[in-house]
Amino acid sequence: MKQYDYLIVGSGLYGSVFARQAMDRGKSVLVLERRGHVGGNVSCAEIEGVTVHLHGAHIFHTRMKEVWDYVNRFVRFNGFINTPLANYKGEVYHLPFNMNTFHEMWGVTTPEEARAVIARQCAAVTGEPKNLEEQAIRLVGTDIYEKLVKGYTEKQWGRPCAALPPFIIKRLPVRFTYDNNYFNDPYQGIPEGGYNALIDRLLQGADVILNEDYNRNREKWNAMAHTVVYTGTLDSFYDHRFGALEYRSLRFETEVLKNVARFQGAAVVNYTDRETPFTRIIEHKHFAFGTQPSTVITREYPAAWKEGMEPYYPVNDDRNTEIYARYAALAVKEPRVIFGGRLAEYRYFDMDQVVAAALAASDASLKGKE
Repeated sequence: MKQYDYLIVGSGLYGSVFARQAMDRGKSVLVLERRGHVGGNVSCAEIEGVTVHLHGAHIFHTRMKEVWDYVNRFVRFNGFINTPLANYKGEVYHLPFNMNTFHEMWGVTTPEEARAVIARQCAAVTGEPKNLEEQAIRLVGTDIYEKLVKGYTEKQWGRPCAALPPFIIKRLPVRFTYDNNYFNDPYQGIPEGGYNALIDRLLQGADVILNEDYNRNREKWNAMAHTVVYTGTLDSFYDHRFGALEYRSLRFETEVLKNVARFQGAAVVNYTDRETPFTRIIEHKHFAFGTQPSTVITREYPAAWKEGMEPYYPVNDDRNTEIYARYAALAVKEPRVIFGGRLAEYRYFDMDQVVAAALAASDASLKGKE
C-alpha cells in the first residue's frame, strides 16, 4: 500500500507550491529535502536581527496578478523595489541601464542625446549578433559594455563574452527614462519575515524529511507514493548516463559588521571590473527597510560547478542543450514522475515563473486524480 499520494523531491518554491495545492485538495504529501533546511535557494536566516538571504538576493516580481494574489494568501509582501548600483573601479553607476546611467557615463541629459551616443557605438557590430559581446554592444554601445557588462559577465560565467550565446544578455533592461526600478513588473516585494515564512506556510501539514537524497535510494521512496514530483537535477535522476549537465555555482561570504548602521547604502551593488573577485555585495537589511544598529553583508563569488556543490545557473550552450534533450526524451516517458523547476527543466526561471509552473502542473495532475 502506498502511504502518500505525492512524494515531492525538493522543498524550493516549485515543490512547496505543488505540495500546498495537493494538500488543499485532500491529498497526502511527503517532502524530501537533501539539505538541512526547507526552502531551497530562497531560504533565509536571522543574523543580528537581520533577515539574511542565504543563497543570494531574491526579490519577488511579477506581472501575473494570479501569481501575486496566490503568494499573498500566505504572507504579506513589503513592496521593496530593486534599485541596484554598479561599481566599476570606484565609479558608481545606476542600474538598470537608464538615463541616470547614460548621464553618469557620458554627461547626456536627454533620451535623444543618449540614443545618438549608443547608435554611434552600436555601429561596431554589423549583422545579427553572434555572441553575448556583440549583443551587448548592439544594445548599449561599447562604453557601457566595457565598464558595466564585460567584466561582470565573464566573472559570472567563467568564460569570455565572445564565447557566450547572445540570448543571455537579452534579459537586461535598457530604458531611456530616469527610472532606477530594475524590474518593469507592477507587483514587487519580499515576504515580511523573509521567505521562510512563505515556505513554512506552503508546507504546513506535509510530512517533511530533511538531509535525505532521493537519488541514493529511489526505489525505497518511490514505493511510498503514487506520484513523484521531482525538482532535482535531471541528469542525476538518470545517473548521468549521457554525461553530466554543466552549471555555474556560487560561493557566499557573509560578514556581520557590528555597530555599522549602513555599509553601502543599497541592497545590491555589482562590482563590474574583472579584477574584483566577487560579482556583488548584498546588504540584507535594505530588503526589509531595517534600522538595526549593525548590518550584515554577503559577497558573491562565482565558481565552476563540481559534484557536491550547489548548481545555480544552467549553462545552456549547444553541448548542454543536446545532452539535456536526451534526458528530457526519457523524462516524458515516466508515467509516475512529474519533472519541474529550474534544475529538472535545465533553464533559468524567475520566481513568479516557478510558482506559475507549479500551479499549472499541480492543477493538471490533480484533475487527473479526481
